[in-house]
Amino acid sequence: MPTPLLPPTILLIGASRGLGLAMAGEFLRRGWHVVGTVRGTARTRLHELADAYPGRIEIETLDICFADQLAALRQRLDHRRFDMLFVSAGTTNPDPTQTIDEVSTRDFVDLMITNALSPMRVVERLEALVIPTGLIGIMSSGQGSIANNEKGMRELYRGSKAALNMFMRSFAARHAGSARAMVLMAPGWVRTELGGAEAPLAIEDSVPRLVDVLLAQPGTPGLRYLDYLGRTVPW
Repeated sequence: MPTPLLPPTILLIGASRGLGLAMAGEFLRRGWHVVGTVRGTARTRLHELADAYPGRIEIETLDICFADQLAALRQRLDHRRFDMLFVSAGTTNPDPTQTIDEVSTRDFVDLMITNALSPMRVVERLEALVIPTGLIGIMSSGQGSIANNEKGMRELYRGSKAALNMFMRSFAARHAGSARAMVLMAPGWVRTELGGAEAPLAIEDSVPRLVDVLLAQPGTPGLRYLDYLGRTVPW
């Protein structure tokens, strides 16, 4: 008898809550296998999702801000290959209403490490695990667009995502000959712990369409900055 085809697999970084958790559920519903990361050893909603999909989720531990944990994950997964690597982990500063003048140096450094440096370290260290025709993606934000910033506000968060976008453009330039698709994803303003209760979009409005956009990208090499409807976001 022929060997059954293995389902495609996503390595989803930051899958314990919010958009990352919703993405894990959406990929599972579409028949994918999910390797998702959580911080620490406490039980999370990703563990509950794993109970609902026996044998379809593997849970790994990773805090993206700790290089030793990333190195250990890379070693554990060295024998694996993935159809998609997507980094969903990210946060905002304690008071996102502060202007850049009001932000403390400590908050500035912490957010830049979490939102810009660490996601790119993940991509740099794990990109070799992605198949040559696969996809590498990061959760950015429409607020990372310099061209679209006409109102200010959420200044440190905006700056961290703009920095992330620039670093990913540098990565893409260094890998210009790659057949992989690369995506910086703007999910819209979504009602999550990060987005807040006043956000206009429910997770159900954003994530299924976001996944549609990601699944349409393989076969189109190079970097794109897209929103959850597939529209190009200006840099």
